[in-house]
Amino acid sequence: MSRRLKKRLWMPALVVALGALLVWLDPRGPDFDDVDPEAQAQEPGHVLENAELTLFGESGAIDQSLVTPHLVHTPQQALTEADDPRATLFDSEQRQWLAQADHGLLQTDRQSLVLEGSARLLAPDEGWQLDTERLHYDGLERHAYTETPALLQQPPQRMSADRMDVWLDESRVRMSDNVRGEHPPVSPTP
Repeated sequence: MSRRLKKRLWMPALVVALGALLVWLDPRGPDFDDVDPEAQAQEPGHVLENAELTLFGESGAIDQSLVTPHLVHTPQQALTEADDPRATLFDSEQRQWLAQADHGLLQTDRQSLVLEGSARLLAPDEGWQLDTERLHYDGLERHAYTETPALLQQPPQRMSADRMDVWLDESRVRMSDNVRGEHPPVSPTP
């Protein structure tokens, strides 16, 4: 090879090598970091306004329905967050039980619902209501419970406890820990 040809090849090779070095050193260069799967699992898949959800059981009957003005669903975790949720829960006889709170968390794979902030469960057929700050509902067992102080009212009666359990299919309530009640006497009718 002639000297002149070597000089022509050497100069462009030096320019290319210098350019590659500058790109490698440049902090503004392309970033090829892998996607963090844990961070991606935290990202919502759907955000809905004025949403209405219905969860059907194995028999095809409605188990739960939920109405909310704002819903965020994260599919990787099967988790749905709802603002101001209004839920209708159905027992084995398709009786309706109404639940509401300031915030709700629904896990569709386990059919569990957690209601937080001024949580309330109403039994319209029985005429009572349960008020607490955090109410859990297991849709597979149709069991609602709270481990925070709760107030059960069926006017004029009132009862409070630190823990309550409600089994919807049996229309049964169990109160435990620091149970107190107010049962005014019934006035005889003339």
